[in-house]
Amino acid sequence: MSPSESPFQITRRRLLATAAATGALSVLRFAPEAGATTGPQSYSASWSSVDQHPPAPTWFQDAKFGIYYHWGVYSVPAFGNEWYPRNMYISGSAENQHHIATYGDPSVWPFHNFILGANDKSGHFVQFAPKLASQGGNWDPNAWATLFRNAGAKFAGPVAEHHDGYSMWNSASNPWNAVQTGPKLDLVAQHAQAIRGQGLKFMCSLHHAYHFNGYYDHVPAQSDPKLRLLYAQQGTAAENLLWYNKLAEVIDGYQPDLIYQDFDLNLVEESYRLQFLAYYYNKAVSWNKDVVATFKDGLDNKGEVFDYERGGPGGLLTPYWETDDAISATSWCYTNGITYYSLQAILHSLIDRTAKGGTMILNVSPMADGTIPSQQQSVLLGMGDWLGRFGEAVYATRSWASYGEGPTAMGGGSFSGPKAGTPQDVRFTRSQDNTVLYATTLGWQGGTTTITTLGSNQISLSGLASIQLVDNAAGVYTALTDYSQDGGGLHITMPSSNPPFSALAYVFKLTFKGQIPTPGAPPVPTGWAKVTNVTTGLVLDSGGSVASGSGLKQWNYNGSTNLQWQFVPLGGGWYRIVNNTNGMVADSWGNTANGATCLQAPWNGGNNQQWRLDDAGSGRHHIVNRGTGTALDGSGSTAAGSPTVMWSENGSTNNEYTITGI
Repeated sequence: MSPSESPFQITRRRLLATAAATGALSVLRFAPEAGATTGPQSYSASWSSVDQHPPAPTWFQDAKFGIYYHWGVYSVPAFGNEWYPRNMYISGSAENQHHIATYGDPSVWPFHNFILGANDKSGHFVQFAPKLASQGGNWDPNAWATLFRNAGAKFAGPVAEHHDGYSMWNSASNPWNAVQTGPKLDLVAQHAQAIRGQGLKFMCSLHHAYHFNGYYDHVPAQSDPKLRLLYAQQGTAAENLLWYNKLAEVIDGYQPDLIYQDFDLNLVEESYRLQFLAYYYNKAVSWNKDVVATFKDGLDNKGEVFDYERGGPGGLLTPYWETDDAISATSWCYTNGITYYSLQAILHSLIDRTAKGGTMILNVSPMADGTIPSQQQSVLLGMGDWLGRFGEAVYATRSWASYGEGPTAMGGGSFSGPKAGTPQDVRFTRSQDNTVLYATTLGWQGGTTTITTLGSNQISLSGLASIQLVDNAAGVYTALTDYSQDGGGLHITMPSSNPPFSALAYVFKLTFKGQIPTPGAPPVPTGWAKVTNVTTGLVLDSGGSVASGSGLKQWNYNGSTNLQWQFVPLGGGWYRIVNNTNGMVADSWGNTANGATCLQAPWNGGNNQQWRLDDAGSGRHHIVNRGTGTALDGSGSTAAGSPTVMWSENGSTNNEYTITGI
């Protein structure tokens, strides 16, 4: 090893040497893509540098919908879920009992038998070894990529490595890979070639931080160095280096447009996290294209995009975010007896998340041999059918001042899952030039469609040029000329009470002569009001006659003036929030830290005492400070007297409030 070579340089040299030796180098080269990289032209491994990276390039903000897939060694047992390699070692678990009955005790029939191949107790040979359709097997990467394009996805790619430590590419640092074992194919290269061949951006998902942070903690100590590598028993220093080297290999070998990483990055050494980001971003500059790195923890949203697993915020969240969700509620990988969400629930969730400023990546679950079950294909093609007709309300749009209205609460954090809406649920998006507003109803309302957000008490429609129903084919419209507006909303009379065509959601296109008008600020009582946290049910409390600088608290509402507040307009959508007992106002004191206690002080006109109300939907608000950009938050504590804190807007009901007149 040359002392001048860094770990990623060594990895790259070995990877390219191995590729050349196996004849795989040709698939490791990709044609350059058009589009100049924005942001700095070089990065160093420091937060101050990588934070300058533009996290969400235009292609990502326009795409809205991507597909990835949990397909790997864990697909072979097809039992439980993708955590089978871990759970089979936990005595008494369902996976452990299944494994003993089907294969034998893990001490004599270990997980790596699924990689190397072995007979089960019935004498059947089992191994993760999918074969290409062109060689008589069931896996056709081109058919997969065509399906993803037909589903309406704009980017796609594999889980390149899950927690189990099995690399689906031609890895130089990990012998447990798909070229040296099992299929004897560079699966990631095959995916990349097929997906890019359909004109889609290519992503890779890596979940290997948890590989060495607990996934295999029930596996006995191994004496074989190769098995110690598979079961993450090499020690912290070696495991951190391996984590980084695998990322460098994927970057060098496949030039992904997006790298998604699962949880536990916080447990990876910070220096390696920073090296990864700097290396990826510098490579993107050399490729002359814009890339995305997403995260659940361990990175930050200055240069990367935050991911909600199976969820999203309850209201608008700007400037960008993503969710990864699954076609099944029971498992991310294929299992025998797997069940699926309805097409309606998945589609409505995509519409909702787009309206709130997000991008959705949908996971599918292929079988071990490369077959995508017909039920999954039906859902994907159903998504593509709707997007093919009405995609102008999704693709390349941006969120509006309000995400929507209606009785169905969607999102509210991670693991809130897909949910179908009702015809009364409406979601808004807008064109990038801000002249077209799309209102998508999650069902057919009947002879009259009413959109309450567009009521005369909230918005002027004097500049409205036309309303059209997006018809049953892309680019075809039905003009709707019979409409009226009052305090109850915009009322659009339909040609018939029956839907003119079948669809899971209907799109109304409102075109304005100029810019879409901005709705008025969320209405608040002019007098005294109680400010109630949605999670805790407790109200904002001054504590009474206290000193300037005292912390605000939460209390059960009992009529005390300590619990009463007035929102005094300051212009431009800003308010001062005045307490009825002491006359002081809510004050952030300029503390930008998440978890900082909100204080109170006499009014001085500063930005730290000015607040705006961001609509969170369903009559709820984020109460955001002008000085810090953070919002009031109950921190989930239901104890009377607990502090009211400040936190970045994040979609949790902890920082959502209702404001009710007294």
